[in-house]
Amino acid sequence: MKTIFDKATRDELIARINTLNENSTAQWGKMNVYQMAKHSTLWVEWVLGKEKYRQAFIGRLFGKMALKGVLKDENPLRRNTPTLAELKVQESNGDLGSEKKKWAALIDELAHFSNPGFVHTFFGRMTKEQVGYMAYKHMDHHLRQFNS
Repeated sequence: MKTIFDKATRDELIARINTLNENSTAQWGKMNVYQMAKHSTLWVEWVLGKEKYRQAFIGRLFGKMALKGVLKDENPLRRNTPTLAELKVQESNGDLGSEKKKWAALIDELAHFSNPGFVHTFFGRMTKEQVGYMAYKHMDHHLRQFNS
């Protein structure tokens, strides 16, 4: 399974990010390309520990079981998977070029991941290995959303 902690995988994701442009349109979901890029940078900042959010009660009940299901194979994340309210981007316009550069820089920063206390708001506490797989799956999900 691909992991964000593999340099070739990070390079592949960054190359895919660089194919995004203002005319990229979503194959599903409600976000435009800028909102998706901004959402993705916020998500990586959260994984890196720059932001913290509490685990939802429903996640305490079902999170570990759901994580096991998501990470059991290489299948991509399902379309229209719900997102954390704090990571929903309201502004519809912004500088896509700057957001892409920020996202790529954050992906490079993941090479030195050191957030052993990471708690996903639904899945709960995750190991570094689980974070690596989930980070790839999350970014792949959104890049496929925009045919990148």
